[in-house]
Amino acid sequence: MIKIDFTDKEPNNFESGTTAEDIVKNTYGRKSGAVAILIEGIEYDLSHKVTQNCKINLIKDDSEEGLYILRHSCAHLLAQAVTELFPNAKPTIGPPVDDGFYYDFSMDPINDDDLRKIEKRMRELVKKNISIIKEEHDNPTLRKMFSKNEFKIEIIDDKIGKDVGSTAYRQGDFVDLCKGPHVSSTSKLQWFKLTSTSQAYWRADSKRDSLVRIYGMCYANKKDLKEREKQIREAALRDHKKIGKEMDLYMINELIGKGLPIWLPNGEILKNQIENFANDTEKLYGYEKVTTPVLAKKQLFEASGHLPHYAESMYPPMEMDDGTYYLKAMNCPMHHLIYRNKKRSYRELPLRIAEYGTVYRNELSGTLSGLLRVRMLSMNDAHIYCTLDQIAQEFAHNIKMVQNYYETFGFDNYHFRLSLWDPENTNKYIDQPENWKTSQDHLRQILDDLGVKYEESIGEAAFYGPKVDIQFTTLLGREESMSTIQLDFAAKDRFGLTFMDDSGTENSEVFVIHRAPLSTHERFVAFLTENWAGNFPTWLSPIQVQLITISEKHNEYAAKVERQLKELEIRVKCDYSDHTIGKKIRMHRKMRPAYMAIIGDDEVKNNTVSIRARNGNQENGILVEKFLGKIKGEITSRSKTLEIA
Repeated sequence: MIKIDFTDKEPNNFESGTTAEDIVKNTYGRKSGAVAILIEGIEYDLSHKVTQNCKINLIKDDSEEGLYILRHSCAHLLAQAVTELFPNAKPTIGPPVDDGFYYDFSMDPINDDDLRKIEKRMRELVKKNISIIKEEHDNPTLRKMFSKNEFKIEIIDDKIGKDVGSTAYRQGDFVDLCKGPHVSSTSKLQWFKLTSTSQAYWRADSKRDSLVRIYGMCYANKKDLKEREKQIREAALRDHKKIGKEMDLYMINELIGKGLPIWLPNGEILKNQIENFANDTEKLYGYEKVTTPVLAKKQLFEASGHLPHYAESMYPPMEMDDGTYYLKAMNCPMHHLIYRNKKRSYRELPLRIAEYGTVYRNELSGTLSGLLRVRMLSMNDAHIYCTLDQIAQEFAHNIKMVQNYYETFGFDNYHFRLSLWDPENTNKYIDQPENWKTSQDHLRQILDDLGVKYEESIGEAAFYGPKVDIQFTTLLGREESMSTIQLDFAAKDRFGLTFMDDSGTENSEVFVIHRAPLSTHERFVAFLTENWAGNFPTWLSPIQVQLITISEKHNEYAAKVERQLKELEIRVKCDYSDHTIGKKIRMHRKMRPAYMAIIGDDEVKNNTVSIRARNGNQENGILVEKFLGKIKGEITSRSKTLEIA
C-alpha cells in the first residue's frame, strides 16, 4: 500500500500501481475537473501509475496549466482530423497558445469549406471517446515510426538526440511525437472551434518549407467558449482593417508590396494629429528635432552592433559604387553620430534628440497584418544622452509622458513590464554580465521609487540593454507591446560617446535612453481605431463635421456655415447632392464624422443647425455661433467625449 496526501482532502491509502485517474475519482468523484496531476512539481497524465508515497495536486481544466493541456491535446485532435481527411498532409508542430492552439502542416492550401470539414471530423472523433495513450520508445523505433515525415525526423535529431528515446501519444491510428501530458481521451475536448488559417514557414525560416497553419480556440466549458466567440465577433466589428477601408484611412497595394501602407487623406489627418500632439508634448520636455537618411553604409550598422544581432530583420544589402548600404531599421546609430558631431559639455546633458523617422524592417510576409505588423514603420523616436545620475529623472519623465498620452487617447488597459536579458542565451545579447546586472537593478529601483506596478520578463530585453515596455491588452485579450523605454549601456563604447565634466575631464560615462512612447504610427493607429471602433474623439476625427442639406434650396446657407467652420480650422465636408436626407445620413455614417449638421428651412430661417451626434443624440435649432464655440472648445481641449447634443 502507498499513502497519498492531498492539498484539500484527508490522506488515503491505495494499492501501489493505482492510476492517478482512479485515485482522483475515488477521492474527488467523477466531476473533479482534473485533466492531469502534479507530483513533486512534475506534471503527469491521469494514466500515470503511482507506485510510492507522495502528495498529489490536481491540475484542473480551467486553470492556466489545465487549459494549456486541453489546448495541447486539441492540437493533436486537429492533427488527427487533418491526416484522416488529407492523407498526404504531414504534421510538423502544434503548440498551445493564448486562448487556443495551432498546428502547422506540410500540405496544399485549404479554404473555409475545408476548415469546416476538419472541425466536423474533430467533433466526430470527440464523440468516439478515443483513449489517448502515452508510449515510451527508443530512438530507432521513433525514427521508424516517423520515417515518412522528415519534419518529425528533424525534431528527433535536433531536440531528442540520436542516442536517447522519448515519448509519443497515440489516439486511434494517429500517433504524434510529444512529451505531454495530455487528457485521457478525446471526449474531454468538447469546447473548441477552429478559427482561421495562414501561411507559415518551417522553423520560421522563409528559405524553408511553406506550411499551412490552422488556428483554433479551446476552453474548459461552453460558457467560456461562447464568451470568447462573442469577444471575437465584437473585435471583428472593430477590426482596423475593416474600419480603415470604410473610412479611407489607408491602403495596401500588391504592386507596391505587402506591409507597405499608403496613408490616404483621412489617415494622414489622423496621423498628423497624433504627430502634432507628440510634437507639442516633446517641446515641453525639451526635445530637439532632427531628420536622418533612410539608408546608411554597412559600417554604421556594424559599429552599432545591429548587423550581428539584428541582421535577419534588416533588408538585404545594396551594393553601390562607394560601398555597401542598408535601409535603416532603426534611427539610433545616426542619432549617436549627431551626438558625436561636436564636443559636448556636461551642461548640455541630458540631450534629447527626437525624430519622426521612417524605418524599414524585413518582416516575413506571412506575419504581416494590416497596420499591426508592417515593413514600413514611422514613429516619434527619440534618444536621450545623459549621465548615470540623470537616468532616473529621464525615465520618470517618459513614464509620465506615456501615462499622459494614454489618458488623452482613452487607453486604460495597459501595464508596465521590465524586460530583462536571458543569461542562458547570451548569443542574443551583448556579453557584459556585470553591466546587465547593474543596469537591470537600476531600472528596477527606478520603477520601485516611482511606485509603478510592473512585471518582469526574462529574455525580452534589447540586445544592448534592459527596457521598460508598456504592454497593451487588445479587445481580444491579447497582450501586445505598445511603447518602450530602453536603457543602452553599450553605445558609449561602440561610438565613443563622451562629454567634458565639470572638472574639464573627458568623461565616457554617457548612457543612452531609447524611447518611442507612441509606438509606430501604423501600430498606434491600428490600436486606436479598434479601441474607438473608428469613432475617434472629435479632435482626432478626420471629418469633424459633416454638413447635410435637406434640399438644394439650402445649399447657399450650408456653404456659409461651411466657410465659418473652415475659418476656425474645423475639418468639415458638405453634401450638396440631391439624395434624400435618409440616404445621406446612411452614406456618411460609415465615415464616422463626430457630428452631422443637418440644414433645412428652419435652420436657414433662424441661423441655426440641427446636430446629430455620432452616439445617436440629436439637438435641433442650435445657433451657429454657439455650435462653433462648443466644437472649437472640444477640439482644443482634446476631449475624449462628445460634448454637443
